[in-house]
Amino acid sequence: MGLTGGIGSGKSEVARRLAARGALVIDADLIAREVVEPGTLGLAEITATFGDAVLRPDGTLDRESLGKIVFTDPAQLKALNAIVHPKVGARVTELQQAAPADAIVVYDVPLLAENDLASLYDKVIVVDADDDVRLTRLTHLRGMSPEDAQARIAAQATREARLSIADIVIDNNGPLSALDAQVAELWHELTDVAT
Repeated sequence: MGLTGGIGSGKSEVARRLAARGALVIDADLIAREVVEPGTLGLAEITATFGDAVLRPDGTLDRESLGKIVFTDPAQLKALNAIVHPKVGARVTELQQAAPADAIVVYDVPLLAENDLASLYDKVIVVDADDDVRLTRLTHLRGMSPEDAQARIAAQATREARLSIADIVIDNNGPLSALDAQVAELWHELTDVAT
């Protein structure tokens, strides 16, 4: 299953709830961090492309500095994606191949729509929230400036593009507590598909 949603939609909350029910969740963001840790080829390629200014003093990637570069310039974002995406794809393949045959595997990938990956999954689950709700979450819960939050939202696929590839939509315009019933229903549907 592919799980996606725009930044601030609550996709990670849905992933956590599915994992708690027994899904094997493969988190693309965590893998994306793993492939750019100090000493990796990914980090070396990023610094070769964007310079040492995207490194913290301890040699780790300064995601905020890199984000300010790539989320305001589509060409720079494309260059970053060309470095990171193949490495993430290779690691995901390893994890999928290691999963038990009867596992419900949920691939948590923010850029599923942007990278035209819907055809790779049996079902695509989209966690959806209005842009103004997402903006409020990003500024209040994550501490982003309104400008940074808007730039990140604008750098991703539109809601319409994500919804157009959805087999299942989780409406997350309300409080997180409202997700529980929707995830329970989703889990029931996924286990029915898997059996």
